[in-house]
Amino acid sequence: MTFVRDEDLVLVAGATGGVGQLVVAKLLEKNVRVRILTRNAQKAAKMFDNKVEIAVGDIREPSTLTTALENITHIICCTGTTAFPSARWEFDSQLNLFDWPKIFLDEDFREAKAKNTPTKVDAEGVSNLVNTAPRSLKRFVFVSSVGILRKHQPPFSILNAFGVLDAKQKGEEAIVTSGLPYTIIRPGRLIDGPYTSYDLNTLLKATTDSKLDVVIAKGDTLGGDASRIDVAAACVESIFYPTTQGQVFELVNKGTRPPVIDWEKLFSQL
Repeated sequence: MTFVRDEDLVLVAGATGGVGQLVVAKLLEKNVRVRILTRNAQKAAKMFDNKVEIAVGDIREPSTLTTALENITHIICCTGTTAFPSARWEFDSQLNLFDWPKIFLDEDFREAKAKNTPTKVDAEGVSNLVNTAPRSLKRFVFVSSVGILRKHQPPFSILNAFGVLDAKQKGEEAIVTSGLPYTIIRPGRLIDGPYTSYDLNTLLKATTDSKLDVVIAKGDTLGGDASRIDVAAACVESIFYPTTQGQVFELVNKGTRPPVIDWEKLFSQL
């Protein structure tokens, strides 16, 4: 296992989310230097017990990213929002009762009134991160979703009702066409966690509640659930193997789980 050196520095975007927290914990467990990108430095410092560098910034605001990306060698992007309109979309507080039908029916109105839609996070935000990333970057790892290429088929057409798969696909395209070395992980429906209120010690001890094995394929053919813990592990493990560069992997949990997940074998067999 090589490819990550002592002087390397991994930026984790979306570090306070379910997958992101676990990514940080797994990087620290491997003694990898970590910088997190966050809008709330106080919350992040408490969550990670001051064991990471903290950069205050927002992928939706390109001007906040330059300093955060200085001296970065890898990026693991775990950002995201809900697939359907919710409080996490950060709607304009001035919305009235008559505005809500337009939120569901009018895409332009929806985008104008919400700050944290899939388009703003997974399409525009990821593109901002790609455009600001140093050209010397060793790897850009992105958590996407299964169904990207099947979004016109049920059940993915329902999931994509408000454009989450469209936005994820645009994020993928920005990464692939950038010329940066990349790995894209497309998980199934996320389970386990999200561990959003746990401390670092708990995160380091996190084990999947699932007794199912990790199944990895290429393309967009799988369906089912994916443990956040296994998705985070896949993101971290992928930066240690040159064979994962320029690859798109889909991941779900199926079958009987072995005592140890052999990530090198899982990646290389494809």
